[in-house]
Amino acid sequence: MTVPTHEQIEVFLGVDVGKGQHHAVAVSRSGTILFDRTLPNDETRLRELIDTLTQYGPTILVVDQPATIGALAVAVAQDMGIAVGYLPGLAMRRIADLYPGEAKTDKKDAAIIADAARTLPHAIRNLKATDTQVAELSILSGFDDDLAMQITATSNRLHGLLTQIHPALERAIGRHIAHPAILDLLEHYPTPAQIRRLGYARLATRLSKKAPRMGARLAGDITTAISEQNVVVIGTSAAETVIPKLAEQLSSLQRQRSDVVAKVEALVEAHPLYPVLTSMPGVGIRTTARIITETSGKHFATAGHLAAYAGLAPVTRRSGSSIRGEHRSRRGNKKLKRVLYLSAFAALQDPDSRDYYDRKRAQGKSYNQALVALARRRCDVLFAMLRDGTIYQAHPRPSAA
Repeated sequence: MTVPTHEQIEVFLGVDVGKGQHHAVAVSRSGTILFDRTLPNDETRLRELIDTLTQYGPTILVVDQPATIGALAVAVAQDMGIAVGYLPGLAMRRIADLYPGEAKTDKKDAAIIADAARTLPHAIRNLKATDTQVAELSILSGFDDDLAMQITATSNRLHGLLTQIHPALERAIGRHIAHPAILDLLEHYPTPAQIRRLGYARLATRLSKKAPRMGARLAGDITTAISEQNVVVIGTSAAETVIPKLAEQLSSLQRQRSDVVAKVEALVEAHPLYPVLTSMPGVGIRTTARIITETSGKHFATAGHLAAYAGLAPVTRRSGSSIRGEHRSRRGNKKLKRVLYLSAFAALQDPDSRDYYDRKRAQGKSYNQALVALARRRCDVLFAMLRDGTIYQAHPRPSAA
């Protein structure tokens, strides 16, 4: 199916999506209001509305949220073969300032979306029918992010409790707090007194079951740490109840994340861009998944456009002679920005990336500024790779001269 151009579209349907119901406003090319009312978040009503509007000519549906509560509206429109667009929230709020009144209502927002689609086509992002792989990757990657945050929070809580009741023990096992052997120990022997009663031999045997290469060493470190404190800190009794539950929770979260990562890995490896993206230094399975989900279905005219979309392009501010300079952007796709920044950090092991980073540091850039510059430079490489489907090639290094 050929997607109509903006000049060919006759009906502009703006939908301010909601959990239970949407407000929809449809306007013709001349600005005549064809529809303006609330409708339920229901497939049947959405189909009826789109069927009615397409009688006037080619139609585009534009939403303010293409995922979560707006996913059904987008899916129905795509299934019915009409064009679908997305008006980003920041753009919408800026456009809303051009309209009279300070009220913010669903009806007004839907009218603004429809009118923006009619008069400001450059502000609308086209949404193509996303393939199954990308849709599944997006859900799984989001869940993986949630699990990672929960793992961090649970680990920090466990660190805090151990530090409170026995600082020396926390120092001995802190680096390995998430290791299955340590979690198993804390789940069954949560207090220093219980671990002390085990003795070195039984402790080493237990740890070696899940950490055969370092079980004996860990047992020695733990035994030494336990002997450094004889006083029982207030709160140890309560910690005896909480620590096993935290250890069990952390083990469960890690198992869940391993299962999710296995599914993500299978989907990523089946994607045609897998060999291209993973050829870049510092880009692994999770980074590849995020790059695919955050760039799929989007068109970038230049590498600078990609960098700006990721929030890595510097923002120039000039006004006469009083305001001059470039500043770090606070906008852009934060998920894509984060993975590109972290991949730049991981890529410091690559000689070419390290050389570029060192040159930026020699120019007086801070650690963070040099990493952002490296991430921005990687957008140039990523853009070329996505455009041409080529494997990563290191930039030619500058001559000694």
